[in-house]
Amino acid sequence: MTRRHLIFLLCLGWMLLTLFPLYWVVITSFKTPPAVSGGATYLPWIDFRPTLNNLVELFTGQRGNFISPFLNSTFVGLSATFLSVLLGSMAAYALVRFTFRVRLLAGLAFAVISIGGYLLLRELDLSPAPALLLVLVLGLPFAVWINRFNLPGPVLGNNDVVFWFVSQRMFPPIVTAFALFLFYSELGREGLKMLDTYWGLTFAYTSFSLPIVIWLMRDFFQALPVEIEEAALVDDVPRLRIFFGIVLPMARPGIIAVSIITLGFVWNEFLFALLLTTSDWQTLPILLSGQNTVRGDEWWAVATATMVALAPMIVLATVLGRLMRSGLVLGGIK
Repeated sequence: MTRRHLIFLLCLGWMLLTLFPLYWVVITSFKTPPAVSGGATYLPWIDFRPTLNNLVELFTGQRGNFISPFLNSTFVGLSATFLSVLLGSMAAYALVRFTFRVRLLAGLAFAVISIGGYLLLRELDLSPAPALLLVLVLGLPFAVWINRFNLPGPVLGNNDVVFWFVSQRMFPPIVTAFALFLFYSELGREGLKMLDTYWGLTFAYTSFSLPIVIWLMRDFFQALPVEIEEAALVDDVPRLRIFFGIVLPMARPGIIAVSIITLGFVWNEFLFALLLTTSDWQTLPILLSGQNTVRGDEWWAVATATMVALAPMIVLATVLGRLMRSGLVLGGIK
């Protein structure tokens, strides 16, 4: 056996190992309860007779409301993906085409003003939400203003800013999710409901997805030729029009790829939806985690819901794979 044959067998074994759980979910979703409880069966029409009753029960609501969580995941996922890619692309483009010099002392001043001002306003019996908003409104312009001066200390460049964005994903998700839960709770006490709402979950997923979007889109924008933008600047075309009319169309393959990846992250996310929703805006991962009854786990129902939840992601992964094979997401511009 040659080395090539050995590598092929190893890859084939790994493919079968990864595909078998998906195969098992699919065939279980078409089994009757006796077929599931009677032991392991593998081949439809040979070991068991397939049925569509599980799908009928799922979509008719006989085993709970499945349509609402599915629509919630769809609306929130698409909205958060759109906002993340839009804002992340603008930030990534700025980090590629402009030079930033962030003085560490200005950042420390912002932190001192924000934290100190918040504690001071709380001592003056100002409620948490207005106090936080006020210190941010005052602290951020002050930090931007003093950053213009030649302050002593380290100066952070574009790569440092990119690292700061990516480092946000290094924190344990529970830290961010719990902080958002407390913040949304305070806003609710002030009359602005954010828990278990469309906007609350969408904003959470947007902030959660921005670092990875900025990181990926930065590489795509770096591969674009700057000469086209320079020619447009010579003709007095505004920067915003250059970005939306020239840069984004050239980066369309990268935008498609990053959008698919971001939607996949949001679609499968569990922790934020668990803490920030209760009933109205629960998503599919929350529904799937609670698929049990007083009679125990009914695996045929769990497999059916899981198969329907996986179907959109499988389609998106197939599309992304075709784009990668055709070279459309490699970032090359002729």
